[in-house]
Amino acid sequence: MRALPAPWILLLIASCTGTERTRDAKADPSRESERGLAAHIVDLSLSEGRAYELLRELVTQAPHRLSGSDGAARAVTWAQATMQRLGLANVRLHRCMVPRWERGAPEQVRVLKPAPAHALACLALGGSVGTPAAGVEGEIVVVRTSSQLEALGTAVRGKIVLFNRPMPRALRNTFAAYGASVPQRVSGASRAAKHGAIAALVRSMTTRIDDVPHTGGMRYAPDVPKIPALAVSTMAAEELAKMAKAGPTWVRVRASCRMLADVESSNVIGEIVGSEKPDEVVVIGGHLDCWDVGQGAHDDGSGSIECLEAARLLIAAGLRPKRTIRVVFFMNEENGLRGALAYAKDHANHKHVAAIESDRGGFEPKGFTSSARGDAFARYKAIVDDLRPFGMGVLIPGGGGADIGPLGLQGVPLFGLLPAWNRYFDYHHSKRDTIDAVHPRELALGAAAIAYLALRLANE
Repeated sequence: MRALPAPWILLLIASCTGTERTRDAKADPSRESERGLAAHIVDLSLSEGRAYELLRELVTQAPHRLSGSDGAARAVTWAQATMQRLGLANVRLHRCMVPRWERGAPEQVRVLKPAPAHALACLALGGSVGTPAAGVEGEIVVVRTSSQLEALGTAVRGKIVLFNRPMPRALRNTFAAYGASVPQRVSGASRAAKHGAIAALVRSMTTRIDDVPHTGGMRYAPDVPKIPALAVSTMAAEELAKMAKAGPTWVRVRASCRMLADVESSNVIGEIVGSEKPDEVVVIGGHLDCWDVGQGAHDDGSGSIECLEAARLLIAAGLRPKRTIRVVFFMNEENGLRGALAYAKDHANHKHVAAIESDRGGFEPKGFTSSARGDAFARYKAIVDDLRPFGMGVLIPGGGGADIGPLGLQGVPLFGLLPAWNRYFDYHHSKRDTIDAVHPRELALGAAAIAYLALRLANE
């Protein structure tokens, strides 16, 4: 780590309490320069940052970036040109084959009886098959758990199953609440089809009670029929459950979605080449694709842009790392993870020393998660602690994210940006995920946190 000019130390004084600063200086004078570096990066990001501007460019030019779509192709073109414009080196496209699913005409879930007939807010789940042109009709059967479905068995034959397990509100970590409920979205259709159901409806993955449906990925088991699978809003799920409890409730489901042949797409890669160990790499990245509703501003436009802006900040500050910092925009995280798997396979001979991912939204960062354990975790915790004066000094055990997960299987230490999580699932996979839901200062702080951690890992 190069010596810091005196003005950076003054920035540190302004950002820390006097007592804390004196104690740290006596314990370890080197901490002063590291915290001064952190202060400089944070100040630069807040005062001269371009993260929000870059995010606006991305979501304006390519708001719907589902893999294999025209929007995804526009995003790849934008990302490559932008990395070059911002001064990254070795900018390139890393080809991969990705699935192509199309939503088609607007979906319909319509209550037929009891009267009056009316439509419910819904979205087909990514990967779902469509229905015949006239749709499918059946009585609603409501379950909250897979064990309830198994107990019903063939009683659901010819019927439409509503999976109505809410995200548990009692869980403080909304990502844990998501994990407790999302299996019904991913595999519910096949579980219902195994017992003869003709369609599956799934309560949207959000803690809000509103009329905005949330889409997301689902998978079919290979040994059962494929039936249509749609998400309904939480209000619609509550309404259907209440009606079904009172008496027989019939609905019509109509969808024209379809899966097409795989197409070629790309991860987008750019670098700050290391000054001393250019062949050793710290990856920072997020996924460029998003669902075809909203703009994918939080998921994962924010994460990708935070990593791009982190690299731009380091270039602007003249901070060249000893190891190479590689920005990777992964393709197809949402419905296949093809970009991540291809990157890990094709770069297995590269020496990755660490990987950082941002895929939890562009909210106020609190710190990071890390896959490291023991002495390594303690060492990384000391690095992240330099961000504590700015409210970003937390390091907790955990994975880094889906896209860098394959690198973790190769033994690479993983880190994930950890923002405040309470509001993420208000927007996730819905029409609400637009740039106006992202706060510019929170986005700037996320970029600064990633820039600092990436630089320190590259200079270890």
